[in-house]
Amino acid sequence: MGSCWEGIDESRLLIAPVPGANGDGSARFLSLRHPKTGVSTSYLLCNGLLQELHWFKQPYGSWFLGDYVSEDGSLYTATPIDPVFIMLPLFEDARMKKGDDPGKFRQLDEILFVNDYPGYQQLFSIARDCMEIVCESKEIGSTKFFRLDDKMVFAWLHYKVCQLKQTLPALDQNYAAREEKDTLADSVSILGEYLKDDPWLKLLCDHFKLNLPEAKRIAADIEVCPSAIESPVGSSNFSQGKNTSEKKTGRNVKQAKKAKVETESRNIKEMFTRASRRRN
Repeated sequence: MGSCWEGIDESRLLIAPVPGANGDGSARFLSLRHPKTGVSTSYLLCNGLLQELHWFKQPYGSWFLGDYVSEDGSLYTATPIDPVFIMLPLFEDARMKKGDDPGKFRQLDEILFVNDYPGYQQLFSIARDCMEIVCESKEIGSTKFFRLDDKMVFAWLHYKVCQLKQTLPALDQNYAAREEKDTLADSVSILGEYLKDDPWLKLLCDHFKLNLPEAKRIAADIEVCPSAIESPVGSSNFSQGKNTSEKKTGRNVKQAKKAKVETESRNIKEMFTRASRRRN
């Protein structure tokens, strides 16, 4: 069993599930491709669940950890992410689809073999359990083969949009005051942070009659950790208490009265941003 802190000389502060609390007791950082940009991004595999990392750092700051002072004032948090988002680009490439040809069935170990990214091999059991929601599968003897299916992917994405559309108004009263079409556009744009523009984001925009450049612009203005990103497609339990940013999106939105805060203090909502955005 590996530990995510093995080989790390300097201390960092990470808020994450405790290894062994509800799983197999292992935790390790994995370097994977970001599903939208393809940029190398760090994720945490803890207790058999894939976690997305978020990072915040003020210009000056340190942490007191017992009797030790960590000079690096960074704060990292780990939140669950639906692994289908991470796997989708790999399965898209693996089927080698051309035109109307649906592509080829491939073995899972072939699909997860990515040069310079051995971390995908650690996700074998996760992929085996979750990817049938968007893939056709065949068994020959004891070997199972997968092929991504466009209709199944769209059905999964459509469900995610509907799930987000229901969840957003419960997260923040500003969302509750928005028109339905604006909430729909926000939902698609949030999912767009994890999808390649072509074909998946474009497919959603065409289906919901949304403008692709506008959806991409909205995504750049919104920072949330909604349940549709973190939960498996079969889950109907929406997370409560998730924080959202209070950035304006350019539309006319009724602003909630802001609570008074102490001078020079920072709202906890301002303290987090996705690691993939701030990665150098």
